[in-house]
Amino acid sequence: MIEIRNLTKRYGSFLAVDDITFEVEKGKILGFLGPNGAGKTTTMRIVTGFMPPTKGTAVVSGFDVVDNPLDVKRRIGYMPETPPLYVDMTVEEYLNFAARLKQIPAKEVKGAMELACEKVDLNNVLSKVIKALSKGYKQRVGLAQAIIHDPEVLILDEPTIGLDPIQIREVRELIRSLAGEHTIILSTHILPEVDMICDEVVIIQNGKIIAKDTPDGLSKSMKGAERLTVVVEGPTEEVSSVASATEGVNSILESTAENGHCSLVLECDFKFHVRKSLSNVFSKKGWSLLEMKVKESTLEDVFIHMMSSSEEEEV
Repeated sequence: MIEIRNLTKRYGSFLAVDDITFEVEKGKILGFLGPNGAGKTTTMRIVTGFMPPTKGTAVVSGFDVVDNPLDVKRRIGYMPETPPLYVDMTVEEYLNFAARLKQIPAKEVKGAMELACEKVDLNNVLSKVIKALSKGYKQRVGLAQAIIHDPEVLILDEPTIGLDPIQIREVRELIRSLAGEHTIILSTHILPEVDMICDEVVIIQNGKIIAKDTPDGLSKSMKGAERLTVVVEGPTEEVSSVASATEGVNSILESTAENGHCSLVLECDFKFHVRKSLSNVFSKKGWSLLEMKVKESTLEDVFIHMMSSSEEEEV
Protein backbone atom coordinates (compact mmCIF):
# COMPACT_ATOMS: atom_id res chain seq x y z
CA MET A 1 0.00 0.00 0.00
CA ILE A 2 2.83 2.42 0.92
CA GLU A 3 6.37 1.78 -0.31
CA ILE A 4 9.27 4.03 0.65
CA ARG A 5 12.57 3.27 -1.11
CA ASN A 6 15.91 4.99 -0.38
CA LEU A 7 14.12 8.24 0.42
CA THR A 8 16.46 11.19 0.99
CA LYS A 9 15.80 14.88 1.60
CA ARG A 10 18.43 17.59 1.80
CA TYR A 11 18.06 21.26 2.66
CA GLY A 12 21.35 22.63 1.36
CA SER A 13 24.04 20.87 3.38
CA PHE A 14 21.55 19.63 6.00
CA LEU A 15 20.46 16.00 5.58
CA ALA A 16 16.93 15.80 7.02
CA VAL A 17 16.05 12.30 5.75
CA ASP A 18 18.86 9.87 5.04
CA ASP A 19 18.19 6.99 2.62
CA ILE A 20 15.24 5.42 4.45
CA THR A 21 13.26 2.38 3.27
CA PHE A 22 10.09 0.85 4.72
CA GLU A 23 6.63 -0.43 3.74
CA VAL A 24 3.14 -0.29 5.25
CA GLU A 25 0.72 -3.10 4.42
CA LYS A 26 -2.92 -2.44 3.59
CA GLY A 27 -5.11 -1.90 6.66
CA LYS A 28 -2.19 -1.66 9.10
CA ILE A 29 -1.21 1.15 11.48
CA LEU A 30 2.47 2.07 11.38
CA GLY A 31 3.90 4.05 14.26
CA PHE A 32 6.54 6.45 12.95
CA LEU A 33 8.51 7.11 16.09
CA GLY A 34 11.34 9.47 16.89
CA PRO A 35 12.37 12.54 18.89
CA ASN A 36 11.58 16.04 17.70
CA GLY A 37 13.68 16.91 14.66
CA ALA A 38 14.30 13.27 13.72
CA GLY A 39 12.83 13.63 10.21
CA LYS A 40 9.29 12.35 10.79
CA THR A 41 7.38 15.37 9.51
CA THR A 42 9.68 15.81 6.50
CA THR A 43 9.06 12.18 5.50
CA MET A 44 5.31 12.60 5.84
CA ARG A 45 5.32 15.79 3.78
CA ILE A 46 7.10 13.92 1.01
CA VAL A 47 4.63 11.01 1.16
CA THR A 48 1.68 13.42 0.94
CA GLY A 49 3.21 15.26 -2.03
CA PHE A 50 3.73 18.48 -0.09
CA MET A 51 7.41 18.52 -1.05
CA PRO A 52 9.61 16.48 -3.41
CA PRO A 53 12.40 14.17 -2.24
CA THR A 54 15.99 14.89 -3.13
CA LYS A 55 16.23 11.27 -4.27
CA GLY A 56 14.48 7.96 -3.73
CA THR A 57 10.82 7.06 -4.24
CA ALA A 58 7.54 7.07 -2.33
CA VAL A 59 4.68 5.05 -3.81
CA VAL A 60 1.10 5.16 -2.50
CA SER A 61 -1.46 2.66 -3.83
CA GLY A 62 0.77 2.08 -6.85
CA PHE A 63 1.26 5.77 -7.67
CA ASP A 64 4.59 7.58 -7.35
CA VAL A 65 4.30 10.84 -5.40
CA VAL A 66 6.52 12.67 -7.91
CA ASP A 67 5.19 11.22 -11.17
CA ASN A 68 1.50 11.07 -10.16
CA PRO A 69 0.99 13.62 -7.35
CA LEU A 70 -2.74 14.19 -7.96
CA ASP A 71 -3.51 10.45 -7.96
CA VAL A 72 -1.64 10.13 -4.67
CA LYS A 73 -3.43 13.09 -3.06
CA ARG A 74 -6.83 11.68 -4.01
CA ARG A 75 -5.96 8.55 -2.05
CA ILE A 76 -4.52 10.24 1.05
CA GLY A 77 -6.14 11.90 4.03
CA TYR A 78 -3.67 14.11 5.86
CA MET A 79 -3.98 15.54 9.34
CA PRO A 80 -0.96 17.71 10.21
CA GLU A 81 0.07 18.46 13.78
CA THR A 82 -2.07 21.63 13.67
CA PRO A 83 -5.27 20.78 11.75
CA PRO A 84 -6.02 23.22 8.87
CA LEU A 85 -9.26 24.59 10.32
CA TYR A 86 -11.12 27.77 9.39
CA VAL A 87 -12.20 28.60 12.90
CA ASP A 88 -14.87 31.18 11.98
CA MET A 89 -16.85 28.53 10.11
CA THR A 90 -19.27 26.11 11.71
CA VAL A 91 -18.26 22.46 11.66
CA GLU A 92 -20.86 21.77 8.97
CA GLU A 93 -19.69 24.67 6.81
CA TYR A 94 -16.07 23.65 7.11
CA LEU A 95 -16.67 19.99 6.25
CA ASN A 96 -18.83 21.00 3.30
CA PHE A 97 -15.93 23.18 2.12
CA ALA A 98 -13.42 20.34 2.68
CA ALA A 99 -15.62 17.94 0.70
CA ARG A 100 -15.82 20.31 -2.28
CA LEU A 101 -12.08 21.01 -2.03
CA LYS A 102 -11.47 17.26 -2.33
CA GLN A 103 -13.72 17.16 -5.43
CA ILE A 104 -16.44 14.98 -3.97
CA PRO A 105 -19.40 15.16 -6.39
CA ALA A 106 -22.10 17.57 -5.15
CA LYS A 107 -24.75 14.85 -4.86
CA GLU A 108 -22.41 12.80 -2.63
CA VAL A 109 -21.25 15.57 -0.27
CA LYS A 110 -24.06 15.17 2.26
CA GLY A 111 -23.56 11.42 2.56
CA ALA A 112 -19.78 11.81 2.86
CA MET A 113 -20.19 14.40 5.62
CA GLU A 114 -22.67 12.23 7.52
CA LEU A 115 -20.39 9.20 7.36
CA ALA A 116 -17.28 11.12 8.46
CA CYS A 117 -19.16 12.78 11.34
CA GLU A 118 -20.55 9.44 12.46
CA LYS A 119 -17.07 7.87 12.48
CA VAL A 120 -15.55 10.63 14.64
CA ASP A 121 -18.71 11.47 16.64
CA LEU A 122 -19.28 15.07 15.55
CA ASN A 123 -23.04 15.09 14.94
CA ASN A 124 -23.79 16.97 18.15
CA VAL A 125 -21.55 19.96 17.26
CA LEU A 126 -22.26 20.42 13.54
CA SER A 127 -23.85 23.83 14.04
CA LYS A 128 -21.14 25.15 16.38
CA VAL A 129 -18.44 27.59 15.29
CA ILE A 130 -15.09 25.79 15.29
CA LYS A 131 -13.30 28.36 17.44
CA ALA A 132 -15.80 27.64 20.24
CA LEU A 133 -14.91 23.95 20.33
CA SER A 134 -12.56 22.25 22.78
CA LYS A 135 -9.13 21.13 21.60
CA GLY A 136 -10.38 17.53 21.50
CA TYR A 137 -13.31 18.37 19.23
CA LYS A 138 -11.04 20.43 16.97
CA GLN A 139 -8.90 17.32 16.55
CA ARG A 140 -12.05 15.38 15.65
CA VAL A 141 -12.90 17.98 13.01
CA GLY A 142 -9.35 17.63 11.68
CA LEU A 143 -9.82 13.87 11.46
CA ALA A 144 -13.18 14.28 9.77
CA GLN A 145 -11.70 16.43 6.99
CA ALA A 146 -8.93 13.85 6.56
CA ILE A 147 -11.37 10.96 6.02
CA ILE A 148 -14.29 12.75 4.34
CA HIS A 149 -13.28 11.54 0.86
CA ASP A 150 -12.80 7.97 2.17
CA PRO A 151 -9.07 7.80 1.40
CA GLU A 152 -7.17 4.53 1.27
CA VAL A 153 -4.33 6.03 3.32
CA LEU A 154 -4.33 8.26 6.40
CA ILE A 155 -1.26 10.26 7.43
CA LEU A 156 -1.59 11.56 11.00
CA ASP A 157 1.10 13.82 12.44
CA GLU A 158 1.03 14.04 16.27
CA PRO A 159 -2.80 13.70 16.42
CA THR A 160 -3.04 13.75 20.23
CA ILE A 161 -0.56 16.50 21.04
CA GLY A 162 -1.95 19.11 23.45
CA LEU A 163 -4.94 17.02 24.50
CA ASP A 164 -5.94 16.11 28.03
CA PRO A 165 -5.86 12.42 29.11
CA ILE A 166 -9.56 11.82 28.37
CA GLN A 167 -9.31 13.44 24.93
CA ILE A 168 -6.14 11.45 24.17
CA ARG A 169 -7.94 8.20 24.94
CA GLU A 170 -10.90 9.19 22.75
CA VAL A 171 -8.73 10.14 19.77
CA ARG A 172 -6.69 6.92 20.12
CA GLU A 173 -9.89 4.89 20.06
CA LEU A 174 -11.00 6.78 16.94
CA ILE A 175 -7.70 6.02 15.19
CA ARG A 176 -7.88 2.36 16.16
CA SER A 177 -11.43 2.15 14.79
CA LEU A 178 -10.26 3.47 11.41
CA ALA A 179 -7.68 0.70 10.90
CA GLY A 180 -8.62 -2.00 8.43
CA GLU A 181 -10.63 0.41 6.30
CA HIS A 182 -7.61 2.69 6.02
CA THR A 183 -3.84 2.19 6.00
CA ILE A 184 -2.44 4.58 8.60
CA ILE A 185 0.93 6.18 9.29
CA LEU A 186 0.90 7.69 12.75
CA SER A 187 3.79 10.03 13.52
CA THR A 188 4.39 10.58 17.22
CA HIS A 189 6.95 10.73 20.00
CA ILE A 190 4.40 9.55 22.60
CA LEU A 191 5.44 5.97 23.35
CA PRO A 192 2.20 4.64 24.93
CA GLU A 193 0.38 5.72 21.77
CA VAL A 194 2.52 3.46 19.62
CA ASP A 195 2.35 0.55 22.05
CA MET A 196 -1.43 0.68 22.30
CA ILE A 197 -2.59 1.18 18.71
CA CYS A 198 0.17 0.39 16.20
CA ASP A 199 0.79 -2.90 14.37
CA GLU A 200 4.34 -2.00 13.40
CA VAL A 201 6.95 0.56 14.41
CA VAL A 202 9.67 2.44 12.57
CA ILE A 203 12.11 4.36 14.78
CA ILE A 204 13.96 7.22 13.13
CA GLN A 205 16.84 9.27 14.55
CA ASN A 206 18.75 12.04 12.77
CA GLY A 207 17.03 11.14 9.51
CA LYS A 208 18.02 7.46 9.66
CA ILE A 209 15.91 4.41 10.46
CA ILE A 210 17.47 2.66 13.43
CA ALA A 211 14.77 0.02 14.08
CA LYS A 212 11.79 -1.63 12.36
CA ASP A 213 9.54 -4.23 14.01
CA THR A 214 6.28 -4.77 15.87
CA PRO A 215 6.01 -3.11 19.30
CA ASP A 216 6.21 -6.55 20.90
CA GLY A 217 9.13 -7.55 18.70
CA LEU A 218 11.10 -4.48 19.68
CA SER A 219 10.48 -5.18 23.36
CA LYS A 220 11.58 -8.80 22.94
CA SER A 221 14.75 -7.63 21.20
CA MET A 222 15.96 -6.38 24.57
CA LYS A 223 15.25 -9.61 26.44
CA GLY A 224 18.97 -10.19 26.79
CA ALA A 225 19.38 -7.16 29.05
CA GLU A 226 16.43 -7.03 31.40
CA ARG A 227 16.04 -5.67 34.88
CA LEU A 228 15.76 -7.85 37.93
CA THR A 229 14.61 -6.62 41.33
CA VAL A 230 15.81 -8.59 44.36
CA VAL A 231 15.07 -7.98 48.03
CA VAL A 232 17.42 -9.79 50.43
CA GLU A 233 17.61 -9.91 54.21
CA GLY A 234 21.31 -9.17 54.62
CA PRO A 235 24.02 -6.46 54.84
CA THR A 236 23.68 -4.05 51.91
CA GLU A 237 27.34 -3.67 50.98
CA GLU A 238 28.02 -7.39 51.08
CA VAL A 239 24.82 -8.27 49.20
CA SER A 240 25.70 -5.72 46.52
CA SER A 241 29.25 -7.07 46.24
CA VAL A 242 28.05 -10.65 45.85
CA ALA A 243 25.40 -9.65 43.29
CA SER A 244 27.93 -7.68 41.24
CA ALA A 245 30.27 -10.66 41.13
CA THR A 246 27.55 -13.02 39.86
CA GLU A 247 27.93 -14.04 36.22
CA GLY A 248 25.32 -12.35 34.05
CA VAL A 249 24.83 -9.31 36.30
CA ASN A 250 25.93 -6.36 34.16
CA SER A 251 25.36 -3.59 36.69
CA ILE A 252 23.48 -2.48 39.80
CA LEU A 253 21.06 0.25 38.75
CA GLU A 254 19.60 0.95 42.19
CA SER A 255 20.45 -0.01 45.76
CA THR A 256 18.44 0.81 48.89
CA ALA A 257 18.46 -0.47 52.47
CA GLU A 258 15.66 -0.44 55.04
CA ASN A 259 15.05 -2.44 58.24
CA GLY A 260 17.85 -4.90 57.49
CA HIS A 261 16.56 -5.51 53.98
CA CYS A 262 18.66 -4.77 50.91
CA SER A 263 16.78 -3.98 47.70
CA LEU A 264 18.67 -4.06 44.40
CA VAL A 265 17.68 -3.38 40.79
CA LEU A 266 20.06 -5.27 38.51
CA GLU A 267 20.61 -5.13 34.77
CA CYS A 268 21.15 -8.74 33.78
CA ASP A 269 21.86 -10.98 30.85
CA PHE A 270 19.54 -13.90 31.50
CA LYS A 271 21.32 -16.34 29.21
CA PHE A 272 23.57 -16.93 32.26
CA HIS A 273 20.67 -18.16 34.49
CA VAL A 274 21.14 -15.19 36.80
CA ARG A 275 18.13 -15.90 39.01
CA LYS A 276 19.26 -19.42 39.84
CA SER A 277 22.82 -18.27 40.53
CA LEU A 278 21.70 -15.46 42.83
CA SER A 279 19.33 -17.77 44.73
CA ASN A 280 22.14 -20.25 45.31
CA VAL A 281 24.72 -17.69 46.44
CA PHE A 282 22.28 -15.93 48.79
CA SER A 283 21.30 -19.27 50.30
CA LYS A 284 24.97 -20.23 50.90
CA LYS A 285 25.48 -16.90 52.66
CA GLY A 286 22.50 -17.61 54.91
CA TRP A 287 20.54 -14.61 53.62
CA SER A 288 16.80 -14.84 53.12
CA LEU A 289 15.64 -14.01 49.59
CA LEU A 290 12.39 -12.13 50.11
CA GLU A 291 11.62 -11.10 46.54
CA MET A 292 12.87 -11.65 43.01
CA LYS A 293 10.97 -10.02 40.17
CA VAL A 294 11.74 -9.49 36.49
CA LYS A 295 10.82 -6.15 34.96
CA GLU A 296 10.20 -6.78 31.27
CA SER A 297 11.48 -4.30 28.71
CA THR A 298 8.91 -1.78 27.53
CA LEU A 299 8.82 0.17 24.30
CA GLU A 300 10.08 3.13 26.32
CA ASP A 301 13.13 1.10 27.38
CA VAL A 302 13.74 0.12 23.76
CA PHE A 303 13.34 3.70 22.53
CA ILE A 304 15.75 5.14 25.10
CA HIS A 305 18.24 2.35 24.40
CA MET A 306 18.01 2.95 20.63
CA MET A 307 18.46 6.70 21.00
CA SER A 308 21.46 6.26 23.29
CA SER A 309 23.08 3.68 21.02
CA SER A 310 22.55 5.87 17.97
CA GLU A 311 24.14 8.89 19.66
CA GLU A 312 27.13 6.84 20.82
CA GLU A 313 27.75 5.59 17.27
CA GLU A 314 27.85 9.16 15.97
CA VAL A 315 30.35 10.40 18.57
